Order: sequence, then structure tokens, then C-alpha cells
Amino acid sequence: MFSPQGPSMRELAVQALSSVEGGYDLLAPKFDYTPFRTSDGVLDATAGALRPFGPFGRGLDVCCGTGAGMRVLGSLCQEPVTGVDFSAGMLAQARSAHPDAGWVRADVRALPFAEVFDVAVSFGALGHFLPAERPPLFASVYRALRPGGVFAFPAAAPPPVTSGWYWALLGFDLAMRVRNALWRPPFVMYYRTCPLNAVCSDLTASGFTVTTVPLTALGVGRDGTPRCLLVLARKAGTL
Repeated sequence: MFSPQGPSMRELAVQALSSVEGGYDLLAPKFDYTPFRTSDGVLDATAGALRPFGPFGRGLDVCCGTGAGMRVLGSLCQEPVTGVDFSAGMLAQARSAHPDAGWVRADVRALPFAEVFDVAVSFGALGHFLPAERPPLFASVYRALRPGGVFAFPAAAPPPVTSGWYWALLGFDLAMRVRNALWRPPFVMYYRTCPLNAVCSDLTASGFTVTTVPLTALGVGRDGTPRCLLVLARKAGTL
């Protein structure tokens, strides 16, 4: 659909009617040919904003997918980096593309790590977690970080109500809610369930100190505000 190498409409429909895990297993071989893969522009802007806070030792990509986040961690970390995801299909693609990284299949709400990493990143994953699932997710990442460690992820500014994107995202979320009301297993992917204020509040409740940095490389809106922020959640202590 998106390119000759990308998935067809039929393949996307089958994926959308699967579970989150099953859907990504099916999509994995063609995922990097879709707009769902985080763009290099977002990855490079994230790396640039994080660089003044480094260098870092060990790095973790939370919900790593096919491993796009290695572009960030590889440029910032001086020790081994690891990706974690619950889709075996996505991990297989990541392992093939980045054989020198470590790859772990796990539920990120219960990561099998304790004070191992100096920095954790995540890209485009929060929409896969309902609001009630964010606290265990953030608590799990907090445990995985060493004292002073940082959890970072980009957060796009919400589009204004006059924007076509506003209505497109609203329509997508409404369609997903109807799909999940009528079909099992559910496929959790929403764009409007993780507003920045609520996310930052959940991070703070998990023990993080939260700040944001504008990703100016990604542009500004008509009112001059940045189109995207980098959320920086720091665990107490010193690296």
C-alpha cells in the first residue's frame, strides 16, 4: 500500500483484526516500508537533544519494534545496547538488522531488569497502552534504570482543532474503539489517550523527575511553539 515493498490493504486489514502481538508479528517483515516506522528525522532530533546529557553507558529501547531506535542508542552509548519487545516477528527483523545489539522478548510492563541501564528510549509506543497501563510500564522502566538514569521519548504537540490531522486522529481513535467493541482480540492503538500532562503526571508518580526539551529540528507551529518535545524522565541519584 505505502510502497511496492510495503503491505497490501488486505495484509493491513488482517493485521488490524489480530491482537497487538499477532498483528505486529504479521506486519514485521514489511514494517520498515510503512509510515509506522519512526522517521530518521525524529530519531536524529532525539539523539541531538539527548547528546548534552551523555555520554551514556548501557542503553535500552523500550518497545523496540524492528530496531529503529538503535540509530539513537548507537550514537550515544559507550556500552552494549538492548532492545525489548513482545513481538517475536519484530525482534527477528531487529536482530537481523542489528546483530551486535542484545534483543529480549518481554512484556515491558514487567521488564526483567533491575538497575542495568543508563538511558532508555521509546518511539511511538505509548498509544499501545491504555491509561491504566502506563503506571506499571513507567515503574518497570524506572526499575530497569540505574540511579540517575534517563528515560526519553518524543511527544508530538496535539494538532489544533482546525487541522485536518486533528480530525483524522479523532476518526482513527473512534474507529478503533468501535473495532474493539465488536471484535476480539482487541488491538490497542490510540492517538488521543496519552496527553502530555497525563503522561508526565504518571511518570512523576512512578518516581521520575520530568522535564521537556523542544525538538526544534522538527519545526514549530504557526504560533511558534515546537511541533515536538522530548520528554526527559530522570531517576533520582547519580550515574
